[in-house]
Amino acid sequence: MTETAVYAAGGVVWRMRDGKLLVLAIHRTKYRDVTLPKGKVEPGETLAETAVREIHEETGIRVHLGVPVGISNYRLPSKRTKIVHYWSAQATEKAIRESVFLPNREIAAIEWMPARKALTKMSYPVDVEIVESFLKLVDDGVLETFPLVVLRHAKATPREEWKGADAERPLAARGRKQAAAIVGPLRAFGVRRVFSSDATRCVETVTPLATALNRDIHTTSSISQDAWDAGTADARMLIGKRVRAGKPAVLCSHRPVLPDVMHEIALATGTVKGSYLGDASALEPGAFSVVHLSATNPGSGIIAIETHPPAV
Repeated sequence: MTETAVYAAGGVVWRMRDGKLLVLAIHRTKYRDVTLPKGKVEPGETLAETAVREIHEETGIRVHLGVPVGISNYRLPSKRTKIVHYWSAQATEKAIRESVFLPNREIAAIEWMPARKALTKMSYPVDVEIVESFLKLVDDGVLETFPLVVLRHAKATPREEWKGADAERPLAARGRKQAAAIVGPLRAFGVRRVFSSDATRCVETVTPLATALNRDIHTTSSISQDAWDAGTADARMLIGKRVRAGKPAVLCSHRPVLPDVMHEIALATGTVKGSYLGDASALEPGAFSVVHLSATNPGSGIIAIETHPPAV
């Protein structure tokens, strides 16, 4: 992010009702316009966290993020550029029932409308472009997705400062901060299952997330660095099970193992391999790539990959 720009995030919130695809628009009180839910990044937030928070604050609906559907750029009266990142976000019937939205000084009303009708109702061309991008998912038959998050462990204690076995090397102070900071963004993508190399630095990376989710950490040597060094690492079975399960999950591993993990996701989903897989696996400590897969037809390939830098 640059200091000269204003960053914001939001989403195209959608639901199916009686076989019809509806998207959620907001009617803003002050501007008397019709737009998509979005808002500015608060200090310490990632864009993904902002999108989920703003959607909830403006509509009362709690969502998890799906596929990214575009970025809008426009000039503010202050001459600064506003950059808004958007994701597709399905609203479950449970989340809609639990919404406590009331008209307020900022939002006069929220309105569910047929997705293609929204193209004619949005007040701004940038919103129309985002909805058009969202509708491409519909046309491609990949609207419903789930994420597999490929995570590199956070910053570990340097090897030269550790006298024990490498697998027992713990996180450094910075790594512990990174581990705490990834909880929010990973929850924004709806992660519910936690898988990790059995190395201490990987387990410690996902411990804050598992605690927040009240979930167990499923450890495995199949994606450990010791196994990779010995030539016995085998991510295929783990990846195959996660693809078949169709549930949001995080897989925490090591730098040299990550290309194999990404390669196996591509194989399991029938995705054509390319340099983008290498880019998505070249992660800094504490960084992660979100691999979006079709929830209805995992064999249709990787729908999108987005890479997020470490929050700390």
